[in-house]
Amino acid sequence: MRLNERHLMQLAAVLDAGGVSEGAAMLGLTQPAVSRSLSMLEARVGEPLFVKGRRPLQATPLAAQLAAQGRVIIAASRQASDAVQGFVKGTRGLVRLGGVPFFMDAIISGMIGEFQRREPEIVIQQSYMNLPEVIAALEGDQLDLGIVAMGEMSSGPGFEFTEILPGRNVVACRRGHPLMRKRPIEAADLAACPWVAPLPGSPLMSDLQMILMSIGMSDLNIRYSGGSLMSVVNVLAETDALAVLPFSVVFALRDPGHVAVLPYQIPQPNRSLGIMRKAGGPRLPASDRFAGHVIAAFDSLRHAIKRHESAVIWGQS
Repeated sequence: MRLNERHLMQLAAVLDAGGVSEGAAMLGLTQPAVSRSLSMLEARVGEPLFVKGRRPLQATPLAAQLAAQGRVIIAASRQASDAVQGFVKGTRGLVRLGGVPFFMDAIISGMIGEFQRREPEIVIQQSYMNLPEVIAALEGDQLDLGIVAMGEMSSGPGFEFTEILPGRNVVACRRGHPLMRKRPIEAADLAACPWVAPLPGSPLMSDLQMILMSIGMSDLNIRYSGGSLMSVVNVLAETDALAVLPFSVVFALRDPGHVAVLPYQIPQPNRSLGIMRKAGGPRLPASDRFAGHVIAAFDSLRHAIKRHESAVIWGQS
């Protein structure tokens, strides 16, 4: 026997409200319409729904069971309505995010935490990717947003790129590194130190090659490679190794104080960090909401990063 779900919902509302008129008002319906529905349900099941002569209305054992199912339907309907409203407003949903590893770990992960504290109904699904992987994932509808480094070359007409921070690299080392006391620091000093290699495929790898060319070297003494940001920081803190890192990453690590910036001018990449999205087509409100959060956070952060850079690298106030 198939029952009309709306009839079950109306039965539950009438019993919970204590009367047909009250139940109809709860559901935004008229009293005659609800009375008809209850009569139809009673005829369908072939059993009375209410104990005769009782006021307020008292359910029969069968009606009590049917009302319990009606309450489940009402709750599911309300949850569905909330889900639709949340999706449209961008306060509920899934955001699939991919980005360059060190930058994601040092800065974006904290912004994700801040965002989810305000928007607890939005799920962030993060992947580590460099630019080619991000482009492929966006094209394949496997990502909503990418956090990548973009140079002068455009990614193509199918994408939008919003800059959030200019690219700026530094040579990083531990705070007590011997070169921190040497002036001036020369190219041979850098060549004599062990180095930590960037992740394969990272833009930092090409930046390291530019540093090699600038100091007239064809190779460096790579002593560690393939590690996460935390492992790179730990290696730097315990050795005299050097590493090329984005200054924004070093800025984010300033409070623990394990990593310092070597005051040595290195070639700078002609690129910026930013948010990449697929151009055209529908955009998910939740992903737009998160992108707006990141953009706003960097609007206030970029000035603090610039002041810190001047102070710690070149000793300016």
